[in-house]
Amino acid sequence: MGLLEGKSAIITGSSRGIGRAVATAFAAHGAGLVIHGTNEDSLLALKDGLYLECHMLGLDIRCEYVAGDIGELETSRRLAEKCMSSFGKIDILVNNAGINTRTKFLDLEPEEWDKVIRTNLTGAFYMCKTVIPFMLERRSGNIINISSRAGKTAHANASLCYGASKGGLDAMTRNLAGEFAPSGIRVNSICPGPIETDMSLQWTPEYRKKVLEGIPLRRLGKPEDIADLAVFLASDLSGFITGESININGGTYMN
Repeated sequence: MGLLEGKSAIITGSSRGIGRAVATAFAAHGAGLVIHGTNEDSLLALKDGLYLECHMLGLDIRCEYVAGDIGELETSRRLAEKCMSSFGKIDILVNNAGINTRTKFLDLEPEEWDKVIRTNLTGAFYMCKTVIPFMLERRSGNIINISSRAGKTAHANASLCYGASKGGLDAMTRNLAGEFAPSGIRVNSICPGPIETDMSLQWTPEYRKKVLEGIPLRRLGKPEDIADLAVFLASDLSGFITGESININGGTYMN
């Protein structure tokens, strides 16, 4: 039996990268899924791929999807409604949807600031605001926010607005964890360092070499590394952990 057998999960930003890996791992551990992204074709492809992969493993899963802008409150409402109508409960929320920019401060325009904050932080706020009342009814729930090392320390390859959005996400994690722990709701965040995703494929060989030299474990992280931690945090194995922002970065930032 999987670690998430019988549980339902909403995962935002699921169509690629870390979100896709989390969705795949959750499905393999028995969770029913509501996946999300902005591109419906990508979500359909992921849904079909999950069904095929789980069928080959002899697993029976259920997966629904919602396409939409996570920075709009209506999208969070649609995701919650889809999960409730499909599974009758919301056990797990993974706030993964996010964007990164690398603009230097003096070149940073208000429009870019607003877009990053709206997607990375306001979108997670909308999701929590929408989902937590359902969790309160059952006095049970688990929220995992995908943050970043950039939320804890300055990063030359991330804009100020990206770091601010992730620092805000970590602060929201702690505040929600403290407020809702007595109601059986746990809230944690995962803070990845350099991960092998679509964005890393754009690096020059020289920059990749520099990044690897700065990682004590001498490799980039994989989306599956983040997914494994997410499974642990979503499962009963981590039942006494809440309010934490957990580093997973190969040793590039330790605290």
